[in-house]
Amino acid sequence: MLSFHTDNTCYLLEPKDLAEPVLPDHIERHRAALQEIVDWANAFLCNPHPELGREGKVCPYTTPSLERNLFWLTIFPAKYPTIEEACNSIMKYRQWFYELEPTSGRAAQYKTILMLFPELEQPSGPHIMDMIQASLKPEFVADGLMLGQFYSDCEEPGLWNPHFRPLRTNIPLLAIRHMVPTDFPFLKKKPEWVASYLQRFGENIPSRIRDTVEATALSYGLRLPDTTRELVAVGA
Repeated sequence: MLSFHTDNTCYLLEPKDLAEPVLPDHIERHRAALQEIVDWANAFLCNPHPELGREGKVCPYTTPSLERNLFWLTIFPAKYPTIEEACNSIMKYRQWFYELEPTSGRAAQYKTILMLFPELEQPSGPHIMDMIQASLKPEFVADGLMLGQFYSDCEEPGLWNPHFRPLRTNIPLLAIRHMVPTDFPFLKKKPEWVASYLQRFGENIPSRIRDTVEATALSYGLRLPDTTRELVAVGA
């Protein structure tokens, strides 16, 4: 278990911490929720699924994240949080995310922080999760980060099968991680998000989505030349 050096109310747990017989009271009362998410990650994210739409595991990054001890969890313990309160807390953990090792290199892409909202009351819970994510996503994407929202009836479709719903969990949570090349479908709705994506992955666009990426970029007045693969404005 770690505490943030600039705010000791912020803490992070590893899955192995849940094996400890005694945890601090404010964590102990959420042990079951934390364990449920760890079990879900192992059983669902780390395995194939018939509705996924491609071969392989649901999330190819989760197994290496767990194996490298880069899978971190924390709790936001509020039944009726305001959007501002939740956003302020997420931003603290975003700053911590930057400082957590590894801060560079290939292994950094496996680093993730899950903030669980186990006490969030229905029916407003899904709306709050979506509002938090929508409020912060532009700033996250601009910095090469992703903020994903998960809850029981999340309608966000899968990347490879529009009928698959991979972001559904019994415990609402928000996930902080680095942007990866396959994230484009989550980013194609706004030109500034497409620009951020291309600045990072213009030379590493997965072949399966390259045509979609280029077509979307062109629709926003952006293109990715085949020669240099640098982001430029059309007509520049």
